[in-house]
Amino acid sequence: MRVAIFDFDGTLYSKETYQILMDHLKEHPLYRKRYPQFMRSILPPYIASKAKLYPTEKMRERSMQIYLNALNELTIEEADIYFEQIAQKMREDFNEAVVDKVKEHASDDFYLMLVSGAYTPLLHTAVQGLPFDTIIGTDIPVTNGKITSKSPVYHIQGTRKNEKIQQALQGKKVDWQNSIAYADSYSDLSVLSLVGNPVAVQPEPKLQTIAERREWTIL
Repeated sequence: MRVAIFDFDGTLYSKETYQILMDHLKEHPLYRKRYPQFMRSILPPYIASKAKLYPTEKMRERSMQIYLNALNELTIEEADIYFEQIAQKMREDFNEAVVDKVKEHASDDFYLMLVSGAYTPLLHTAVQGLPFDTIIGTDIPVTNGKITSKSPVYHIQGTRKNEKIQQALQGKKVDWQNSIAYADSYSDLSVLSLVGNPVAVQPEPKLQTIAERREWTIL
């Protein structure tokens, strides 16, 4: 079995998920009153990260937790509506070249995986209509049908993506040499290195340098 693995931010979705999440909260007619507290919470770790006093990976995970604080106590139904509104905007900025690759690999009988640090329900909503077999994201804790920010999130990033990929493919015989992966960020190097055909999509400079040195395809 050949696998095609796709990153989301900067790859399938040409922009960054966290920015659109912040914008949506700020502009939402019902929940924008939660935005000031969100900003007060996010600024200290963000500034510390920029000053290199706080690890980037921890900053990203902390950011995902802080955003959920702003959605605390939303019902699953309310959250679904909230994420669908964001997904509608996202689809306007999908990278059409990558969308074409998704469809092409589906036609060629690849097992398609979307692997991202974005919230799992948002990913499912955003890629409706695209033939992904498995979608891996950051799960949102839910208790009694409502989002609970008291439970810690396990942010899917870096080598955690590899762990989740291997778990999802457990028991399947994968032809890694003839498999393919798409990503834009250096943080996804471990995923790109899994396959025989890594593709750097509009790569950030650090990944571009590696892709050029290793003679990877650059899209």
